[in-house]
Amino acid sequence: MIKLFVGLGNPGPEYAATRHNAGFWWIDQIARQLNVPLVPERGFHGLVARGNVDGRNVWLLQPQTFMNLSGKSVATLARFYKIAPEEILVAHDELDLPAGEVKLKQGGGHAGHNGLRDIHAQLGSSEYWRLRLGIGHPGNKSEVVGWVLKRPPLDEQIGVEQAIDRAAKAFSQLAAGDMAAATPIIHTAKPPRPKPPRKVPSDAPEPPLADAP
Repeated sequence: MIKLFVGLGNPGPEYAATRHNAGFWWIDQIARQLNVPLVPERGFHGLVARGNVDGRNVWLLQPQTFMNLSGKSVATLARFYKIAPEEILVAHDELDLPAGEVKLKQGGGHAGHNGLRDIHAQLGSSEYWRLRLGIGHPGNKSEVVGWVLKRPPLDEQIGVEQAIDRAAKAFSQLAAGDMAAATPIIHTAKPPRPKPPRKVPSDAPEPPLADAP
């Protein structure tokens, strides 16, 4: 069961539309879905909402500490409500996935993501769940900082929004901890429409055998 849903990003209007704020976008979508307001909670260093899913309380959190101090907010709320790392899901931007893809995983390294790095340190564990929202990679490591702090072009923005919508559809399964049911909803994009098979007349002649090479 997931009790705490976290979205990572940077506070302030200058960062609101940048790739690094994809985690914030997902939490915004969930807050709308649950019809709950995200309100400032100074004690938790973030914007917080409490919702109810199938009779269970869940918390939504957007740390307002800036990305590299996200763990301070996450760990403070988790300790207060006695939420274990395994009961936390963190939505974040993912360089290793193209825009439009999203993956669910538990545990693992932080892959250089400053928000995840601080959450690892503050929780003392890497066993929380991650919702990895693809934003693509600029192709050069030296360009990563500028890439994540820029607004994506329209086609990529649409892809990220579609991924966010898909992951939001699995929210009740995520809250219940039914990751087996949530995963195919989250990971599966709508497949291209298959072409109809070509009809061959029943009296058509057999095709000639090709000459052996």
